[in-house]
Amino acid sequence: MKNKPLILVTNDDGITAPGIRTLIEIMNEIGTVVVVAPDSPQSAMGHAITINSTLYCDPIKITDGPQEEYSCSGTPADCVKLAVNELLDRKPDLCVSGINHGSNSSINVIYSGTMSAAMEAAIEGIPSIGFSLLDFSWNADFNPIRKYVKKITEQALLNGIPKDVVLNVNFPKRKEDEIKGIKVCRQAKANWVEEFDKRKNPMGRDYYWLTGNFINEDNGEDTDEWALSQGYISIVPTQFDLTAHHSIQQLNTWSL
Repeated sequence: MKNKPLILVTNDDGITAPGIRTLIEIMNEIGTVVVVAPDSPQSAMGHAITINSTLYCDPIKITDGPQEEYSCSGTPADCVKLAVNELLDRKPDLCVSGINHGSNSSINVIYSGTMSAAMEAAIEGIPSIGFSLLDFSWNADFNPIRKYVKKITEQALLNGIPKDVVLNVNFPKRKEDEIKGIKVCRQAKANWVEEFDKRKNPMGRDYYWLTGNFINEDNGEDTDEWALSQGYISIVPTQFDLTAHHSIQQLNTWSL
């Protein structure tokens, strides 16, 4: 590419997380990078935005490479909004979010701050990708997936992402020679069966820790969960139009 693309990088694990630092390094090889990311972890924030308190966004220098880098007090979606409306002088050619420490496959996409940042960019008309690795450890090894992150990004820039579509990319926790390839998939039908661990603090007040088990109810071999379990990288094209189009005809039979 003659002119380097402008790439906005964000995440939900915080601006110092190893995942985003890896993503920045990869994007530096492809384009001009601007980073706007939360100043602290914002996992499972979904598409929350800040409306009842002030937002701060400060220039920061963590490593060489990005043209500009900002640490934001808000949510992942806030970071994208600020980048587009206040910090950048033109719309990015691409937004990449991640690399998330942990899975955003299946129903996890609903809760994900990583994917919500990418969704916010898509709402703004920016092609966007969310990247996640199935390893929650802060010290997760991102080296086996670097070449795949670069390949998917370059293909997205070359071919274009369909309008109003966000790519949800998940990587299995495997060694590089154990990754079998890439599968374009549908989102598996799965959910969390949740429990709350109820305890008392020293003052006698009840408090709760959310726990639970992830249950995959989908036996299809065309899903993200199947692909990841078999050692493939999954790409699920997602969208922010939540209309259940198949239900419109049925609802029109009601006596409304």
